Amino acid sequence: MPVPWFLLSLALGRNPVVLSLERVVGPQDTARCSPGLSCHLWDGDVLCLPGSLVSAPGPVLVPTRLQTELVLRCHEETDCDLCVRVAVHLAVHGYWEDPEDEEKFRRAADPELEEPRNASLQAHIVLSFQAYPTAHCVLLEVQVPAALVQPGQSVGSVVFDCFEAALGAEVQIWSYTQPRYQKELNLTQQLPDCRGLEVQDNIQSCWALPWLNVSADGEDVRLVLDVSEEQHFGLSLYWNQDQGPIKPWWHSNLTGPQTITLNHTDLVPCLCIQVWPLEPDSVRTSICPFREDPRAHRNLWRAARLQLLPSRGWRLDAPCSLPAEATLCWQALDGGPCLPLVPPLPRENVTVNKVLEFPLRKGHPNVCVQVSTWEKLQMQECLWADSLGPLKDDMLLVETRGPQDNGSLCALEPSGCTPLLSRASTRAARLGEQLLQDVQSGQCLQLWDSDLGALWACPMDKYIHQRWALVWLACLLLAAVLFLLLLLKMNPVKAASRSRAALLLYSADDASFERLVGVLASALCQLPLRVAVDLWSRRDLSAQGALAWFHAQRRQTLQEGGVVVLLFSPGAVALCREWLQDATSAPRAHGPHDAFAASLSCVLPDFLQGRAPGRYVGAYFDKLLPADAVPALFRSVPVFSLPSQLPDFLGTLQGPAAPRSRWLAERAEQVSRALQPALDSCFRPPGALGTGRGMGP
Repeated sequence: MPVPWFLLSLALGRNPVVLSLERVVGPQDTARCSPGLSCHLWDGDVLCLPGSLVSAPGPVLVPTRLQTELVLRCHEETDCDLCVRVAVHLAVHGYWEDPEDEEKFRRAADPELEEPRNASLQAHIVLSFQAYPTAHCVLLEVQVPAALVQPGQSVGSVVFDCFEAALGAEVQIWSYTQPRYQKELNLTQQLPDCRGLEVQDNIQSCWALPWLNVSADGEDVRLVLDVSEEQHFGLSLYWNQDQGPIKPWWHSNLTGPQTITLNHTDLVPCLCIQVWPLEPDSVRTSICPFREDPRAHRNLWRAARLQLLPSRGWRLDAPCSLPAEATLCWQALDGGPCLPLVPPLPRENVTVNKVLEFPLRKGHPNVCVQVSTWEKLQMQECLWADSLGPLKDDMLLVETRGPQDNGSLCALEPSGCTPLLSRASTRAARLGEQLLQDVQSGQCLQLWDSDLGALWACPMDKYIHQRWALVWLACLLLAAVLFLLLLLKMNPVKAASRSRAALLLYSADDASFERLVGVLASALCQLPLRVAVDLWSRRDLSAQGALAWFHAQRRQTLQEGGVVVLLFSPGAVALCREWLQDATSAPRAHGPHDAFAASLSCVLPDFLQGRAPGRYVGAYFDKLLPADAVPALFRSVPVFSLPSQLPDFLGTLQGPAAPRSRWLAERAEQVSRALQPALDSCFRPPGALGTGRGMGP
């Protein structure tokens, strides 16, 4: 008894439309016309060559529309093939150039004549059918009586039975005349497979398909393949990407029956299932049941990664295409919302897994990329987090140019784009004339330029200093007295009167952790702290060597009363234990930029000889490293868990002159917000996939 045909359950997707097809008996192709027309199918194939366009000598018969219908061509009751029936609708095209020719044509068809001639309009219609890897063309001869010939009017249709095609194939059909009087008609159609047709008992290639049921198993998904124990079949899971080729995810040759469980976190909208019997020339059937699954769409956004690349490039990595738009925005130093730069810059549809370029002349740490749908903002990444240092207190000016070289400037603020020479009560309006002079004198950085306008980033530090100049003068005498008192303090207290230096040491475990360290260092620069980290000194590291660079930075930091921060990670703990277990043997080789590995030769003696307290501080991230993983040797100095102990950590970095606790709490909250996106990208767990019988992805 034949194995039941491929079935998709209603548990997760819509049931495919099932078509009941007409049967055509016999192997011969045929042609028939609508009433009033006569037609003839030429024997044998013809060359599929449309030829060049020629001018019509008068009214001609041309195809105007193609219509297809699926039928079954049966040789026996249970031995049928899928066949495509094609209907070509015809019309009269063109006019008589000479009225006398038209009159002769009409008289020849006049029924009142004693001996009327059978005047008619004749055409040769070519049907070209292509279904990879084969092509097939037929020639139809059609005649239209003169009485039906009206220029511009439809005269009927001719139907061809039929072109045989494979299940699930993509077919292309063309129609044109010989000679060709107009551009050929074309039609592309995706034929259904066994699961979309009522053919399981008629087409023999459908008999061997496994029976597959997709159902819910709690939060997970269960694939049940109910086939006989002797039958072998292939099963493939793949990502059917619209923007690129199919991306295989998992494949296996199995023997039925099987039950395979998919973790719900592995579901994405483009995840498809393909199954076929392991037989020569077997039919492969594919389904994509998760296109409308809400969990799959949530998982897709969780799996997406927005990466910023060198030279002002970026890329969105995702297993499926994303219906989203990308825009650039401006992140102000005060921590407000990122202000979109649209207009003047346009929104762009996102193309996943492809490197895209910023439409900017130069990079700036305050420029960010936002990816959003029509519902909400999905993700955002800023340039300052990687390589351009901390955010700057710059004002972004938008220049709009008119058709007659008359332009205007406005400043991008949370309330909108404020004209520089306006009476608004914003910072940009108060400093409008000065900012205009800065643009004209070349003190502003041009980020973008086109015929429509430009973007300028103007530093605001000098105006902040001018605003407080009178206040500083009024407090000058008091400051002088306080300065004399501070001179009597110890060196660490002297260093605390200005920004304290901090040297950040870490182990470059992977790219995500390096990015997390870059975000932390940028956030600490805003306390303010003068932060030194090898991530921002790669050129010096390459020139001096990691050990020499660390010696110089450590000496300068400690001489200025600063502190060395040891940021522990799994990689850092492993390196420390390696040195502690066998301090006499040569350490293993590390990368040319691994300052942490190079620094252990100087850091460990400080701890072993009791010189570390007051000079060193330890820290680790909550979920990345358990508290007891930090070696006991380093417990002689304060070790903080981030971000839960951020206020105490920031207070220790500030030193004896640390501000009040309320200020520290506010700063800790700002640093925590800055760290959170990078932390999420580090701690996102990967998906899992298993099988009910010990075999699966």
